[in-house]
Amino acid sequence: MTHLDLSGPTADLVPAGTPLLDVDDLHVEFRTRSGTVHAVNGVSYSLAAGETLAILGESGSGKSVSAQAIMGILETPPAVITGGGIWFQGSNVLEMSAEDQRKIRGPGISMIFQDALSSLNPVYSVGFQIGEMFRVHRGMSKKEARRHAVDLMDRVRIPAAARRVDDYPHQFSGGMRQRVMIAMAIALDPRILIADEPTTALDVTVQAQVMDLLKDLQQETGMGLILITHDLGVVNEVADNVAVMYAGEIVERGTVDDVFTRPAHPYTDGLMSSVPQVEAKGGRLRPIAGQPPNLARIPSGCPFHPRCSRRRLGAEAAPGRECATDAPPLRLVVPGREAACHYSEEVLGVRAP
Repeated sequence: MTHLDLSGPTADLVPAGTPLLDVDDLHVEFRTRSGTVHAVNGVSYSLAAGETLAILGESGSGKSVSAQAIMGILETPPAVITGGGIWFQGSNVLEMSAEDQRKIRGPGISMIFQDALSSLNPVYSVGFQIGEMFRVHRGMSKKEARRHAVDLMDRVRIPAAARRVDDYPHQFSGGMRQRVMIAMAIALDPRILIADEPTTALDVTVQAQVMDLLKDLQQETGMGLILITHDLGVVNEVADNVAVMYAGEIVERGTVDDVFTRPAHPYTDGLMSSVPQVEAKGGRLRPIAGQPPNLARIPSGCPFHPRCSRRRLGAEAAPGRECATDAPPLRLVVPGREAACHYSEEVLGVRAP
């Protein structure tokens, strides 16, 4: 059985060159009465200390499910992890006992959930809920835990923390509730923080404040940050690297500058083209045609081909690269960039190998 010592600074625990997190060929299914939903299909990525990895994609692309698999909080059944590995600091989380996985949640890997109001318990004060992390994981008394809760509320810049520690979630604004969620997530100084749509339903000013806070905390602690979002503006501001998901797969991966400047996959190109541009005042937006696929009936070949304007079918396709029948692997198309498209070189305007 695998065991981890989560005491001490990250640098002392991870050998040089070892990522904090390595997700390898992860597969997750939901087995329901109406059929099997293939939510995550061979997802792989790694995260280093101090790195911000953004995972982009439309709703239903598998972003949150992959994060829940990492956290070990999938509801089973109906969810089943059918393949792959999740390596945290060199140990496979999927081979650990339930007790050891529980010990990792908090000091090892922590998560900020999408909707702060529904994630917080309405019948307990925010101080009690933040302090629970210290009572459960550190064995502190209620008095000690409350004092640490006040310190954390100060740390995430909630005004008058000592006075508001006994307030309830409904007494806070949306932005302040999200700060409470961040305080709970960073309470035990996690090595990795997963932020699942942390700015959903917040106005632009509050969004910026929340993301600035996460960035400051990351610089302070050196934690790795996984940012799950469909907000391209937020990604452009804070991320180092980007993984774009579609139909449960990663279809493009690279640095944020490369992916945003020259997308290598038609789906990524469609996402970028659908964003309003200041210089294109009066022009029309270019939405991606069609709808995301039903993950219980994913199209054959490239899952994006029914919506793709660059698809090659029948005689117009190169041998072994027919978009409707031949599934493209995620491959290196130019240095530092991977894409799952038979014709990425054409999208980039470079010569195919």
